[in-house]
Order: sequence, then structure tokens, then C-alpha cells
Amino acid sequence: MAIPQSRVFALQLCALAFAAAARGQQPAPLPDVPTLMSQVEARQRQMDETRENYTYREITITRTLNKDGSIKKTETEENEVFYVHAHRIDRLVRKDGKDLSPGEAKKEQDRVMKDVEKAENTPPGQPINGDNISVTRLLEIMQVSNPRRELLDNRPTIRFDFTGNPHAKTHGRAEDASKKLAGTLWVDEQDRQVRRLEAHFDDNFHMGFGLFSIGKGSSFVFDQKLVNPGAKEQGLWLPTDGQAHLVAHAIGFLGYRADVSFSDDHYQRFHAEAQQVK
Repeated sequence: MAIPQSRVFALQLCALAFAAAARGQQPAPLPDVPTLMSQVEARQRQMDETRENYTYREITITRTLNKDGSIKKTETEENEVFYVHAHRIDRLVRKDGKDLSPGEAKKEQDRVMKDVEKAENTPPGQPINGDNISVTRLLEIMQVSNPRRELLDNRPTIRFDFTGNPHAKTHGRAEDASKKLAGTLWVDEQDRQVRRLEAHFDDNFHMGFGLFSIGKGSSFVFDQKLVNPGAKEQGLWLPTDGQAHLVAHAIGFLGYRADVSFSDDHYQRFHAEAQQVK
């Protein structure tokens, strides 16, 4: 039985309309990766400068573990965090739920003064001690691959796999260790900001002439989100929370294991002048 020509024409129109609709639903192509990562690094450096106008509270809970994974000891610290010359400064204000004694507070303030002076005389990007590393430096050390889109908190992000660049020039123990990292990076597509970072050590990293090492299996998660501290600046990205699982070894000592979690809040503009810190 022959199909009427008018019906054939109608079916063709439907097919064309369906094909056009399908083309309209196709996702936009991913941005050029080198260009995107260059923008992310630039935005992070810009945020490093903006953060110097703010202070926030960070609560850290450290659970030291027995060999079988049970909790041996739990410690809590509350720090005030601020930035000087793009360097993070922590000031301990409370430990295990108790305020510092006058003597402890004086000792802590002296330490903070020394760190502020170091920060003022150390270029951004170089650690003021060997144990700290910024997100900006991690971006400069890592190599990304396998970009794909993923929704995170109902915001489109681009997700990458990454590894540390073994040929990157580094400063200090933490940056050296970062070349051993591998993991996943999420970038907010609209704001070109780091949204989440998950990393782990695939190998042991030896420190102190081989007497101490960060063990294979150590890992951490870092979250950074768009916050609204009543700021003059719009679109302020700050750290919000994270976790770490630490495995360490030292000659003559049993292995150290701990789960660490931190949360950040109470963001506010830092009204005091820099000299007031001292």
C-alpha cells in the first residue's frame, strides 16, 4: 500500500524537527584546557589578594588512630586565619574546647608575629615554612588530563584528573611532596575557580634524610565555595571544609595514622591595620 505523498512530507518534517532539537540539546564544547587552566590560576591569584581583607575561623579535629583503625585520641583546635602577602597565618585561640592560658596566649602571639614578619618578607608563591602549600602553588605544580563536565551543588564544573609534575620547580617539603600527588580537580566553569580537590599519595615520600616519610595511601579533600560574608567584593571564593587521612612512618617509631577534618566559617572583613596584628 503506497503512503500518500503528503504523509511522507509530514514525516520528513518531523524527522528534521527532531534532528534540530537533538542538535540543540548537545552540550557546548569544552573550553581549551591550557587557556582554562591559565584563567583558573589567574583567578586564584586574584582571590589570594582579595582574601587579605578577610579573616575567618577554622576548627580542626584530629583523630589519632590505632593500628586497627579505632580512635586512640581526639584533639580539637580553633584557629583564627588571615593572610599576609598571600601567605596564610593561623592564630590558635582555643584547644580542646578551652581558651589558651595567658602564658600560652603570649607564646602564640609571639609565634604569629614571627610568621607575619616572615610573610612580609617572602614573595607570594614561596612558603614561609616548609610545611605549607597554597592552592595556587598546587595548580602550578599539577598536570591535568581527561576533562569532562559534572554538576556540583547545581553548578556546572569541569572535572580533571591530575598528577604532580615531576619536573616542577618547588620550594620546601610540602611542595616537594606535591609532585607525588595524584587525584581529581573540579573547576567552577562560570567563575573559573577551584571548587574541589581530592588527592592521594601513590608512593611514599621521604623527608629528613629518609628518617621520616609520608606513607602511600595518605589522602586529602579540599572544598572551596562561593561565600557571602557581607563583602564589598562580589563572588568571593573561600575554603569551607576538608578532610585528610594521614599515614606516616619514622625510623624507631610505629607508624602514625590519623583522620583530620576541618571546617571554616565566620568570614568577615579584617578591619584592623596590618600593624595591629603585631
